[in-house]
Amino acid sequence: MKPFEYPPEQSRVYAWRSIAMIGATAVLLYITTGHSQTMKTAWVTDVMSIVPSLALIAALKLELQPPSRRFPYGRYRSLAICFLLTAIVLLAMGLFLFFESALKLVHAQRPPIGSMVIFGRAGWAGWTMIGALAVSMFVGMYAGRIKQPIARTLASKAIEAESATNRNEWMSEGAGILGIVLVGFGFWWGDAAAAALISLQIVYEGSENLRQVIADLMDEAPTQLGSRELEDLPHKIIHAAEQQGWVDRAAVRLREHGHLITGEVFVVPRSDKELVARIDELLDDLHRVDWRLHSLTVMPVPTLDKHAV
Repeated sequence: MKPFEYPPEQSRVYAWRSIAMIGATAVLLYITTGHSQTMKTAWVTDVMSIVPSLALIAALKLELQPPSRRFPYGRYRSLAICFLLTAIVLLAMGLFLFFESALKLVHAQRPPIGSMVIFGRAGWAGWTMIGALAVSMFVGMYAGRIKQPIARTLASKAIEAESATNRNEWMSEGAGILGIVLVGFGFWWGDAAAAALISLQIVYEGSENLRQVIADLMDEAPTQLGSRELEDLPHKIIHAAEQQGWVDRAAVRLREHGHLITGEVFVVPRSDKELVARIDELLDDLHRVDWRLHSLTVMPVPTLDKHAV
C-alpha cells in the first residue's frame, strides 16, 4: 500500500502563526490576572486553545508515516487520538473552573482588584485587565478567521473546530470584560459570574469536540465540514463505478480517518472475464474522484446488502 501524501498546495498551508499570537495574549493575560477569577479563567482558555494546535501538528507527522508490519493500515487515527485527549482535558478543566467559580459565588468571595502603577501613575487595575481581554478577544477572532481557509483546503474537521473555538472568543472575553466592569461599579459577584460563563463555554467546546472525535473513532460516515450532514461522496463513487461497462450495480462504505477517507466499494460485475485487470482500472478512476480517497478496496459480490448505500 502506497503511503499517503498531501497535494503539494495543501502540504504547506498550516503554520505556527496562530499559536504564536494566542501564546502572546496568554502571557499578557497572565501578567494582568491578579486575584480575578475571570482573568484566571480567560488565561486558562487561551492556554488550552493552543493545545489542539500543537496536537494537530504532532498528529500530522504521525499520520503521514507509511504502513508497517505492526501498523499495516498506517497511523491515520493518530489525529483522532490526539483530539480525544485534548477534548477530555478541555472538558475536565472547564468543569473544574465552573465549580471553582460557583463556590466563590456561594461563599460571596469578593475579588481584590486594587490599583496598578503604570509609568509612575497609579490607576485601577481593572483597566489593564479589560485591555488585556480586549486584545485576547480580537487576536482569537483573527486566528479563527485565518484557520477557516486552511480547514477547507485540508478538509479538516479538527482545524474547523479550532477555528470555531477561536471565533467564539468574543463571547468568553466579552463576558470577562462585563464581569470586570461590574466589579468596578461595586457588584462583587460580577467577577465570579463572568468566570462561570467562560468556563461553561469551555465545557461546551470540550463536549462538542469529544462528540465529534468519538463519532470518528466509531467509523462514522464522512460528514460535511462544520456540519453533521452526510457528504454526497458515496453517491459520486457509485456513479463513477457504474459508468464502467462491466459493472452492473455498485455500493460503497466509507469512513473518516482524520483528513483521509477510506472504505470499500462493492460491485456486481456483468461477467467475470479479465476481472482483475478491470478492477485495477476501476481503482485508478475512483481515486481521481476525490484526493482524500485512499486504500479503496473493490470487492466483487453476488448481491448487495440492503443496508449498503
